[in-house]
Amino acid sequence: MTPATSCDPWIAGRKPNPQARLRLFCFPYAGGAASVFRNWSDSLPADVEVCPVQFPGRGTRLMEPPFSQLAPLIEALTKALLPLLDKPFALFGHSLGSLVSFEFARWLRTHHQKSPVRMFVSGAPAPQIRHRSLPIHNLPEKEFLAELRRLKGTPEELLNYKELMDIVIPLLRADFALYESYRYSSEPPLNCPISTYGGMSDQNVKRSDLEAWRDQTSVSFSIRMFPGDHFFLKATQPLLHRALSQELR
Repeated sequence: MTPATSCDPWIAGRKPNPQARLRLFCFPYAGGAASVFRNWSDSLPADVEVCPVQFPGRGTRLMEPPFSQLAPLIEALTKALLPLLDKPFALFGHSLGSLVSFEFARWLRTHHQKSPVRMFVSGAPAPQIRHRSLPIHNLPEKEFLAELRRLKGTPEELLNYKELMDIVIPLLRADFALYESYRYSSEPPLNCPISTYGGMSDQNVKRSDLEAWRDQTSVSFSIRMFPGDHFFLKATQPLLHRALSQELR
C-alpha cells in the first residue's frame, strides 16, 4: 500500500497540490465531518493545500465505529497522516477538533519530533480548563436530544428525522464521550504560534477561555472574535477565511 493510499480514508475532499508550500489539516467539531471544510481551498491562498480530516463514523466512513477515547484516536490519526507531513503544515480545529489537533501536535512533538508551523484553535476553551458542564454522552435519549437542541450544533430538521437520528446519535454520543473523558496532562508549551478564534455570542466558550490558550505556546499568540455564536465558522465564513489567509501568508 502506498503512503498516499494509506491516509485516503482520513482525508476527504483533498485537492492534491504539488506546488503547495504548506498543508492545512482541518479537524471538525463533535458530530461534524470533513464536509464542513468543503470548498475552503477555493478561498484560501493557492499555495495552501487544504486537508479536511475525516474521523471514523461519519461521511465516507459512516460504517466504521467512532472513537470514544482520545488517545487511540490520536495514535491512529498519526499513523495515517504521517506520510503527508513531508512539508510544512498547520492545524485548524473547531471545538472538539481543537482539542484533537492540540493533542495531535503534542504527540507529534514527543514521538516524531515534528511541529506545525501554526495552530488555529476555534471555538474551544484551552485544554487546561476543567469542564464546567455535566457530561451528556450517556443521558437517556430524550434528555440527550434536548441538550443537542440547546447546543444548536445539529440542524432542527435532522433532530426531527428519527431514522437519521438513530444513525447519528451513537456517533454524537461517542464524540461527546471523547471530549468529556479527556483529562489534561501538563507538558511544556508548544513551540509554534497559536491563533485563537471565537464567536462574540458564544454562550459556551468565553473570551477568557480562549485567552487561556496563551499558556500553551512558547512563542506568539493572538485572539480574534467574530460575529456569531459557537458555530460562527459557518455564519461568518468569508471573514474567517480572510483572517486565515492573512496568517497563512
